[in-house]
This record gives sequence, C-alpha cells and structure tokens, in this order.
Amino acid sequence: MVTQHDDLAEFHWMMDMVQTVDVGIVVLDSAFRIKVWNGFMESHSGLLPSQVRDKTLFELFGDISQPWFERKTKPVFALKSRAFMTWEQRPYLFKFPNYQPITGSEDFMYQNITLSPLANARGEVQHICMMIYDVTDVAASKKQLEALQVTFSEQQERHRTLS
Repeated sequence: MVTQHDDLAEFHWMMDMVQTVDVGIVVLDSAFRIKVWNGFMESHSGLLPSQVRDKTLFELFGDISQPWFERKTKPVFALKSRAFMTWEQRPYLFKFPNYQPITGSEDFMYQNITLSPLANARGEVQHICMMIYDVTDVAASKKQLEALQVTFSEQQERHRTLS
C-alpha cells in the first residue's frame, strides 16, 4: 500500500532529478510565463528560479521572437504533439556562453530543443515543457569537418589546375 509518505519521497527524488539533470528544463504556461526553471538553466543563465518564475519568456529574453516562438508552440498546445528545434535551423534559443573546455572554439552554446505538451488531469494542455540540450560539441565537430572538406576540395581543384 502506497502511503502519503511514499508519495512525498517519490516527489522529492523526482524534483531532485529535474534540478540536477544535464538538460535545461523550462515549463511554460499558455501565456509563456515560466513555471519551472531547473539547475541547468540557472547555471547557464545566471538567473535563479525565484527571479524568473511567473515572468514571461519574452520579458527575460527579448531576443526571442514572440511571433516565431508562438508559431513553434501552437501545435504543441493545440494538437498535443511535440515540436523540435535543431541547432542547424537556429543555433540557439538562449544565447548562453560556451563553457566546454574541449569545444572552446565556439563562443556560445549550440542547442537542440524539444517542446513537449503537458496535459492536466482532464487531458487539456495548459503547459509545455522545453528541454534544452547542449550540442556544442556536435556542432563544433560538424563545422570543423565541413571546413576540412572545403579545404580539401580547394586543394584538389588547385592540383587539377596545376596538372
């Protein structure tokens, strides 16, 4: 039999997991007010959960285009389906500095983002969850590979013209 104490203990470790996972987690309501801001977001933005709670995403991050973001989230709310943003489409949503020593060649964090619907007990989606993944190492590697391919192609072309 599950007790209230068991439920509270489970809630505690779930909240601990949300705070410590190496992925940004932001929960927004339908007016784009921030309801959850985890440790990853706090570390990279320098903003405490108490500083962002109940403020809109656009108040805090004026460089995010509200019309664009609303278009991206509309199917998440209306159709209860996920939406995705990749670094190739848009390098970042949040312009966080890059703190990775291995990929220190990049000035900011490249991000992939998943938007997921969060349904209430009646099945209505009144909140969405944004999961922000740091993909700076992947982006830097791909950019380096592309630069090497260009250099190689240029060298081949020069070799052909000299032959």
